[in-house]
Amino acid sequence: MKNLDFNNIEYLKQCEFDGFKSINELINDSSSIPKEKGVYLILNPDKKSDFLATGTGGHFKEKDPNVSIEELKQNWVDNTIVLYIGKAGNLYNRIKLYLSFGQGKKKAHWGGRLIWQLKNSRDLIVCWKTLQEDDNPRTVESDLIKQFRSNYSKRPFANLRG
Repeated sequence: MKNLDFNNIEYLKQCEFDGFKSINELINDSSSIPKEKGVYLILNPDKKSDFLATGTGGHFKEKDPNVSIEELKQNWVDNTIVLYIGKAGNLYNRIKLYLSFGQGKKKAHWGGRLIWQLKNSRDLIVCWKTLQEDDNPRTVESDLIKQFRSNYSKRPFANLRG
């Protein structure tokens, strides 16, 4: 995948990302999410960084998904709209799982959990890109995170690994 401009929604659309729906919209109607493998991004077009001490993420296996405000500030990346890069064998299933976790349900989607400690989490935008049969979502996700790190010297805000 070619280098992405992690700050430009129109450019992401040109790179075949689709969706661009708010989390709130997808909670209410997720029918537009494809049931194919791919990668997805969580975007923050307003670049707001208002943090909550206790977010809306679920306590999976009784583990508290919240981190300190200080840790949130340390993970924050200025000057980008990309907060999280994820992968999926089935975009529909994975994003639905992520949204359920963000609504406080005990679901297995620990990655990206810092999103749920943002006051504007329901206003964030989700976009996705389906992949070709021979593309590996894990490899594409890893490449995107590497590109991001190259541009910003750290991982996206909610990517705690990669």
